[in-house]
Amino acid sequence: MNYLISVVNPGAMDRVCEIAAALDLPQTVTLLGHGTAVQSMLDLLGIESTEKRVIMTVANPEKTRKFIKEMRRQVYIGIPGHGIIMAVPIKSVGGGNTVAYLNQEEKNAKYTPELNFKYELIVAITNEGHNDQVMNAAREAGAGGGTVLHGKGTGAKTAEKFLNVTIAGEKEVILIVARSDRKSEIM
Repeated sequence: MNYLISVVNPGAMDRVCEIAAALDLPQTVTLLGHGTAVQSMLDLLGIESTEKRVIMTVANPEKTRKFIKEMRRQVYIGIPGHGIIMAVPIKSVGGGNTVAYLNQEEKNAKYTPELNFKYELIVAITNEGHNDQVMNAAREAGAGGGTVLHGKGTGAKTAEKFLNVTIAGEKEVILIVARSDRKSEIM
């Protein structure tokens, strides 16, 4: 089982959802985000907006291949400016019990994913306003770009309170897809 993460332009979101529905994939979540491309690169590619949609779903290996094939055919994934898709083995995110549950297998079923990947996903979480620092450092180490998602921190035990309401700190989640041989340097 794979966790499929698609990062596309807002206009392609409906098409991605249609592809997922045609393959009977559960659409887990859709998030708003923005790309981290520098203005000179945007100008070069003729891109006006860095606004992005991140669509996440789960698929078995066969449906993963079909989904990626349809994303390339219908959404033009792989052509600069059209988005990116990544398949992250659920074993690496949630462990073997999660994979067994999603496959409706017995609880202690063994699963060993293929660990020879050309690209890997780096996830960085920063306080709001610090994504430029992270991306500048990542670019210096060879990253091409990333996608920023906005969120709130929820784990602080000493969270600030105002009128008895807990105020969660704003966070930014930065997704960077990197070649496996560059991942350590970028991290």
